[in-house]
Amino acid sequence: MCNQHFQRPPSRRGFLQSAVAGSMLMPGLLSQLLAEDSGASASSDPLAPKQPHFAPKAKRVIFLFMSGGVSHVDTFDPKPKLTTDHGKQVTLDHPETRNRPGYEKLFLKRPQWDFHPRGNCGLEVSELFPHLATQADELCVIRSMHCDHSNHYNATLGMHTGSFNFARPSIGSWVSYGLGSPNQNLPSFVVIAPQSPYAGGQVWGSDFLPGSHQGTLVVPGAEPIRNVKRRVATADLQNRELAALAQINRQHQKNREHDANLAARIRSFETAAGMQLAAPEVFDLSGETDETLSLYGLQRGNTNGFAWQCLVARRLVERGVRFVELIDTGSSGNWDSHGDMMDHVRLAKNVDQAMSGLLQDLKRSGLLEETLVVWTTEFGRTPFNNNADAKGREHHNWGFSSWLAGAGVKSGFAYGATDEYGMKATENPVHVHDFHATILHLLGLDHTRLTYRHAGRDFRLTDIAGDVVRGVLA
Repeated sequence: MCNQHFQRPPSRRGFLQSAVAGSMLMPGLLSQLLAEDSGASASSDPLAPKQPHFAPKAKRVIFLFMSGGVSHVDTFDPKPKLTTDHGKQVTLDHPETRNRPGYEKLFLKRPQWDFHPRGNCGLEVSELFPHLATQADELCVIRSMHCDHSNHYNATLGMHTGSFNFARPSIGSWVSYGLGSPNQNLPSFVVIAPQSPYAGGQVWGSDFLPGSHQGTLVVPGAEPIRNVKRRVATADLQNRELAALAQINRQHQKNREHDANLAARIRSFETAAGMQLAAPEVFDLSGETDETLSLYGLQRGNTNGFAWQCLVARRLVERGVRFVELIDTGSSGNWDSHGDMMDHVRLAKNVDQAMSGLLQDLKRSGLLEETLVVWTTEFGRTPFNNNADAKGREHHNWGFSSWLAGAGVKSGFAYGATDEYGMKATENPVHVHDFHATILHLLGLDHTRLTYRHAGRDFRLTDIAGDVVRGVLA
């Protein structure tokens, strides 16, 4: 049978039905199918570009998340007195040692890596990050971070959503909701992670925000996006199938004009089709020069590791993706060095040159002027243990370090401080809510005005707290 409609060219919605079903791109896009068609967005396209509240310094974000809890006193927060007082007994009511057998006595533990002044600015960075240290003049290190929880799940959830106990929209989802995307063929929010992190998909979930703002997960490997290639023998055969499906879709919708979910489904197909056509080119690194690959420490043809993630992040943001998050590891084999701090060596080696290369690549291309690079972890690690010679460190949410680089922030600068041992944020403390408020501010968004009505109240990323950290603004 050869009806005339089989000869029609494929539509974007038809292409998507055939080629995208089961793809890893679909969670972020097809969750829009279940979003209520209740006017949550004034535009029929929820990803259409939106005007910020005021002139932004940054147009996009690359969010580098180190899973497990990086030790601040071994990386970005030098504490000479912690070395001189190594072995001194201290008395603390710490959440990780309170009423814990074997931790009745606590002793200071020296940093295991030396710090040195770096760059023209003299910012001190430890020997764990020799490559990143060469970019010290680009960094704005916040040494006074603190958060509400010392558990991995809760702290990871809090760092991403502002809520330490309940699922809420991710910061990337809020940015997508607030600004939309300038490239309608790619998602506004992409997450590249080799494994599932603590809190799983809640890290990039949109929760009550329209589902189109959920992060799209990409997994490094030979096939970062599955099911991109056609499933039938020839393009002509696929075109015939797609044309038939397109006509069936139109007829189905004609008889169900008031079915909001069906309309959302077709709209989502049309949006995602463009992404399926554009995405393969993003992940094709064959056109990158050997010099660029070397800058990141990436071997040609390798599709794993943080170097690959960082280079793909650059390619995504230069094509208009609004928010890209890179997670270095999953909920195991990460920076959670209870047993041996020397685990930090392996983990630092995985990310060090890649992060340095990313900053250099963004700067030489001019992208760093409009891109905010964020580096953080969920919490730090204790400057003490139950034995001064213990190999590891415990979770520590009282004080830790994060850094920013690029658009709108001071460079070669350290803001805030913990006490002389790195125990607590004492000078200009920065809570996670303040951190989030600052990121949104740099994007031209007022965190108190970026709200969404849900369950009878206006929600926001920073809940009812948060202040912009103006001391880090350029």
